Amino acid sequence: MVALRPLQALRLWQQVCLAEVRGDMPDLTERQMAILLTVYLDPPPHTVRGLAEKLKVTKPVITRALDTMGAMKLLARHRDQRDRRNVLIRRTVEGALFVERFGDVVVANAAELPI
Repeated sequence: MVALRPLQALRLWQQVCLAEVRGDMPDLTERQMAILLTVYLDPPPHTVRGLAEKLKVTKPVITRALDTMGAMKLLARHRDQRDRRNVLIRRTVEGALFVERFGDVVVANAAELPI
């Protein structure tokens, strides 16, 4: 476990945010990033209903975020063949590459933190 003081944690967050703003990758809101990381870091299956419960938001909020990230090809949706009422969220190659690159940015910026 890495122990950071509050100001170090905030500096790391600032540096990661700056790297993202300066980069040419998609600009995601915090909500979109939370959804994306949940889909890629937590084991599937992921549903609109399940994501809404986890993030404590409504299903339409999740749907709007998925519309945006779907257009960016970071996630994909499809109907659950076993229960057509459910919409399953799938990972994509583009999304996996985005998440991996984001992790690299966090690690690189953490390595530059003063001790």
